[in-house]
Amino acid sequence: MTSGPDRPFSSRPSQSSSSPNRRRGPLVPTLIVLGLLVVAFVYFSQVYADVLWYNQLGFLEVFVTENLSRIGLFVAAFLIMGASVYFSLRIAYRSRPIYAPDSNVQDNLNRYQAQLEPIRKLLMIGIPIVLGAFAGTAASSQWETMLLFFNAEPFGEVDPEFGLDIGFYVFTLPFLGFLLGFLISIVVISGIAAILTHYLYGGIRLEEKGLFTSRAARTQIAVLAALFLILQGVNYWLDRYATVTSSDGNWTGALYTDVNAVIPTKAILAAAAVIVAVLFIVSAVIGRWRLPVIGTAMLVITAILAGGVYPWIIQRVQVEPNEFAREEQYIESNITMTRAAYGLDDVQVNNYPVEEVPQEGALNADGETTANIRLLDPNLVSDAFSQLQQFRQYYQFPEILNVDRYEIDGEVEDTVIAVRELNTAGVPDGWVNEHVFYTHGYGVVAAAGSTVQPDGRPEFIQSGIPTTGVLGDESTYEPRIYFGDESPEYSIVGAPEGAAPQEIDRPETEGATQEARSTFQGDGGPRIGNFFNRLVYALKFQSTDLLLSDQVNSESQILYDRDPVDRVEKIAPYLTLDSNSYPAIVDGRVKWIIEGYTTTTEYPYSTQQELQSATVDSLTAEGVATALPAEQVNYIRNAVKATVDAYDGSVDLYAWDDQDPILKAWQKVYPTSLKPYSEMSADLMAHVRYPEDLFKVQRELLARYHVTETLPFFNNSEAWTVPVDPTLEEEEQEVKQPPFYLSLQMPEQESASFSLTTPFIPFVPEGQQARNILYGFLAADGDAGTGEDGVKAETYGTLRLLDTSGEDSAVGPGQAANLFNSDTNVSQELNLLRQGASEVISGNLLTLPIGGGIAYVQPVFVQSSGDSSFPVLRRVLVSFGEQVGFAPTLAEALDQVFQGDSGAETGDSENVGETPDDPAAPPAGEEPTGEPTEEPTGEPTPPADPGTGDPAADLRAALEDANAAIQEGQAALAEGDFAAYGEAQERLDQALQRALDAETRLSEAGGEPTE
Repeated sequence: MTSGPDRPFSSRPSQSSSSPNRRRGPLVPTLIVLGLLVVAFVYFSQVYADVLWYNQLGFLEVFVTENLSRIGLFVAAFLIMGASVYFSLRIAYRSRPIYAPDSNVQDNLNRYQAQLEPIRKLLMIGIPIVLGAFAGTAASSQWETMLLFFNAEPFGEVDPEFGLDIGFYVFTLPFLGFLLGFLISIVVISGIAAILTHYLYGGIRLEEKGLFTSRAARTQIAVLAALFLILQGVNYWLDRYATVTSSDGNWTGALYTDVNAVIPTKAILAAAAVIVAVLFIVSAVIGRWRLPVIGTAMLVITAILAGGVYPWIIQRVQVEPNEFAREEQYIESNITMTRAAYGLDDVQVNNYPVEEVPQEGALNADGETTANIRLLDPNLVSDAFSQLQQFRQYYQFPEILNVDRYEIDGEVEDTVIAVRELNTAGVPDGWVNEHVFYTHGYGVVAAAGSTVQPDGRPEFIQSGIPTTGVLGDESTYEPRIYFGDESPEYSIVGAPEGAAPQEIDRPETEGATQEARSTFQGDGGPRIGNFFNRLVYALKFQSTDLLLSDQVNSESQILYDRDPVDRVEKIAPYLTLDSNSYPAIVDGRVKWIIEGYTTTTEYPYSTQQELQSATVDSLTAEGVATALPAEQVNYIRNAVKATVDAYDGSVDLYAWDDQDPILKAWQKVYPTSLKPYSEMSADLMAHVRYPEDLFKVQRELLARYHVTETLPFFNNSEAWTVPVDPTLEEEEQEVKQPPFYLSLQMPEQESASFSLTTPFIPFVPEGQQARNILYGFLAADGDAGTGEDGVKAETYGTLRLLDTSGEDSAVGPGQAANLFNSDTNVSQELNLLRQGASEVISGNLLTLPIGGGIAYVQPVFVQSSGDSSFPVLRRVLVSFGEQVGFAPTLAEALDQVFQGDSGAETGDSENVGETPDDPAAPPAGEEPTGEPTEEPTGEPTPPADPGTGDPAADLRAALEDANAAIQEGQAALAEGDFAAYGEAQERLDQALQRALDAETRLSEAGGEPTE
């Protein structure tokens, strides 16, 4: 028996890991699948969380409609683009030449073909999929345009050029533009794909004789070129309509050159494009390119000449030498349509001859206005609210408070109002503290707007813990604030019945060290009692504590998206929202009220305005308020009033302007989301006000569009502007004065109304000095309530404009501020107020049409340098004409101006005769911050001789005595000797009175006071 040679063991076939025949294990595919499942679940959890949130609020139709619209557009665009590119590639490939002449170029192409062949099928499918995905993503962003097109509403008004309903420009034309652009992109991309494929496979090639194209390539390219030209012809035709919203000229709309050159040539180009398209079809049949090439060249030349050169010639030769005559009718259209688009067409204009000499008793007829002149500046008193009403480090007040009005003892009074919101920075660290224990703020705090306490502090009408005041208590309204401007990212609330309360509710009383606890009883957020929902929200907020904590129970809810503006924005994405929400006690609940606007850029002949630049003022520039986003509009309506319940976060949207066609269209899209304003309660109606941002946009336009005659409008000879804020430092005075809410009775108005007001001064060309005289005063009526549910006051929204431009001498806000600063009595007293390291802060400068003229009222606050200090009202400045008053109360300041008796009833009339605290000393309850320059001797400083016959010497002596009394009073306070402090205050009062008497005698003698 024989055998073959022995084979060593090592020579057996190797099964090394490098062998291509080795079977891969299941680990990698399993990990990939698991990774994809995790990603899919995370995405699903975000969608599911949104579904829970919208469903809990009752606005699931918003989420479903928007996302179905996006998905529908994506799928349609994906399929159309993908199919078009796929068939273009496939047709080009299948019609490739089978035998092509040999050449170096063809050899190179053969190599490319050989390299692409293994992945050709993948590319034939992959390229259309990728391009389809891009197209679908772009198209899905046009969901609002698509929905408005299919739910369009007529405006009932036509444009002056084509006579088409404005709804065509707002709803139809944007959708046609989107659709046309999409189709053109499909044709262009499909054409590029076909050309590249034909070139790669020899259907198109360069030869010595020129360009060779196969019949199939020529036919396909010709058809695609014809489609492109037809679409371009439609585009030219639609461009005619776009001229009515063009801003290329000096005025928006189709002007003389557009009407007589651009529109006709666009029609000619549309016809020419269709003719050239026909030539391309003919070339596909006869096999020659000469005719379509000549036609294309002629079309390009015509587009250059007719679309650019010819309109330029018309503009230069016919329009510019006779611009007004040529453009007058189009300027008139611009004025009319702009005023209509911004709600300025019904402005009530009254000429107002300004009385400049104040007369005794002149304010007898202005009692409703003077009684509500607001002395408390909502932009300055946040610190006072914080120091006097915060009570705990975990509360806070906003930097800017709000102005509203409430009926008190049968009279409607302006109030400055805010809520105590939760301050998460003051919450102890830890997930339980931040999300379970500290969940809400507490209580409304409100102060009278027209009066203060004798020491200058706010006169609170609603305050304290527990909440009390004329606006109610815990038995009449729900004070807990779970939803607000400064609420936490999310909170876990709710517990089974009978469970011990966990949430920190409020201090038991103002001075208590113990905290009361409570449990949220509303329906404010999605339920997370089951494990799956907890997992979903743990992923959403990336918190394992939310998943594992025992504080989450079977009845737990999660509250999030708690800012009122953000909350409304999510359920009404079609609205532009006012930057400011304000709280009001309505029907036993604290409600945040938010203004919603419908806008467009497609209103014919209406001038475009950028919302951000129009709504910037001194408050937004300082960062304490927010302007609207930087988007262009040429139409705006306050279409919706929205409310957010501060306790449970429930949202109500009311169709306020139910005649707005854009809102009507959205009501068809979301039939259950908006309620008619007839469902608003009388209490809610009473707290509706005119929107601030809308007013800012309107005043910007009205500064020029108050002129309705074409010639002065063309010349810009009667243009106005909004004055800069004169209360800022000189180097900061480049931003506009904000509008102010206040109750006033305009001339020829039957009674006072809660209004939003602004002054106007002459237009200031860039780089020139402003003429700060008053040219106009605008007030928007913000009283909507009638005392009946669902009934809107007919006068609400009325814009009343006082035109004082004929006077050309009425004092403007800047001049009033200069009068205050240059008045010797005022400057002397302000120096006294600055004693003891105190800061003098100028409050808002209010413009008031009273007494037959224009009065300016400005509160003056003083703040010491202590850490716990806050501004307190010490004086009130008043001017009327050239006369200036400066006194501890508004009533006294008005009397100074109006010859000793203004005849006015003011909110602070009861404070007349009251002696406020020493203006140079810290307010009561604050520690003195100044240091005496000399050691007290224990002996009181004797007052100087009250009269020497020399008023300048008497003034100097009185000021020295006042300074000495201040130092002694501060030293007495430091030692806790309140009796000595009281004596020092008496001597200070005497010294100040002597100083004022000496200053008066010095002024009468024609001398200058000594600083």
